[in-house]
Amino acid sequence: MDVDEIEEEEFGFSRNYFLAKELGSSSRKKSARKLSEIDLVDEEELREVAASIEPKHEKEVNELISSYKSIYSNWLFVLRSGFALLMYGFGSKKALIEDFASKSLTEYSVVVVNGYLQSINLKQVVITLAELLWDQVKLRQKTTSGSLCKSQQPFNTRSISDLLTFLDSPDLEVEECFVCILVHNIDGPGLRDSDSQQCLASIAACSHVRMVASIDHVNAPLLWDKKMVHTQFDWYWCHVPTFAPYKVESMFFPFILAHGGSAQSVKTASIVLQSLTPNAQNVFKVLAEHQLAHPDEEGMPINNLYSTCRERFLVSSQVTLNSHLTEFKDHELIKTKRNSDGQDCLCIPLTNEALQKLIAEIV
Repeated sequence: MDVDEIEEEEFGFSRNYFLAKELGSSSRKKSARKLSEIDLVDEEELREVAASIEPKHEKEVNELISSYKSIYSNWLFVLRSGFALLMYGFGSKKALIEDFASKSLTEYSVVVVNGYLQSINLKQVVITLAELLWDQVKLRQKTTSGSLCKSQQPFNTRSISDLLTFLDSPDLEVEECFVCILVHNIDGPGLRDSDSQQCLASIAACSHVRMVASIDHVNAPLLWDKKMVHTQFDWYWCHVPTFAPYKVESMFFPFILAHGGSAQSVKTASIVLQSLTPNAQNVFKVLAEHQLAHPDEEGMPINNLYSTCRERFLVSSQVTLNSHLTEFKDHELIKTKRNSDGQDCLCIPLTNEALQKLIAEIV
């Protein structure tokens, strides 16, 4: 076979290939169906069915959890040695970490950060850590010397850098005095940005802080660079698959194949509110009652909310109210908008029916 015949054969093959592609694309019918036409099940119904699924291999799972509990003393030794614990493996590790804290960290103050929430106020976390550490220092110095240490500037007025300096201060002169921070899902959606991870790394690097965290995403280690892993977090990796369902963590995420009904929004908001103080719940109730009584308004002005709450002895100052509002915003319970008069107003992003159900649950 000469060169011309080979070239002609190759040309014929390529031409037939493109002709077949052209005929196939022109004869293929396009579907007129839309994603919105899919009949999806209600989210509440889907969650009820999921919750009714019976767990399997309970005996083996319980034995596995018992094996982890037997090494709690090892984990405590690791923390006292200055390392941070990082729990990884299939299944929710929330119950395991909290059980470890309740049984082995009783001598220390513990702050819990739920990284599975959509937004988290890390500055408030650092303020809380500093306040708890200061309380420990005062208690220990009073016990040993009988005298109180000098007062400190209020921590909520300090910058994050000043707070971190205090948490890393070598001048406290108290042996083995540290506070613990538990971070469930340190790779969660509210903590995945670089600023949040750098802030957490700076917290973990403080000499008076010990961190216990969990990860669930396979690419979670990509959030950190070499310096963060080895000199700031200083992780001690613990492979602890629990095979436990992510019941609490999944409450804050809609199922893919389900409608996000108002019932689920009420349930989620109720869980968040139950974790807040009674005063915070009552402040939220004031806002909810105003929204139900004035459905045509754009929201409740912040000044009006403060006046009402002060009359009912729910807050003592604007600063107290702002701290409650910050919690509400962090958990996406309220939204801020500006009305036609230029005032900042607060509203709850729920229907009146859902809001009535929510008030009934928190009464």
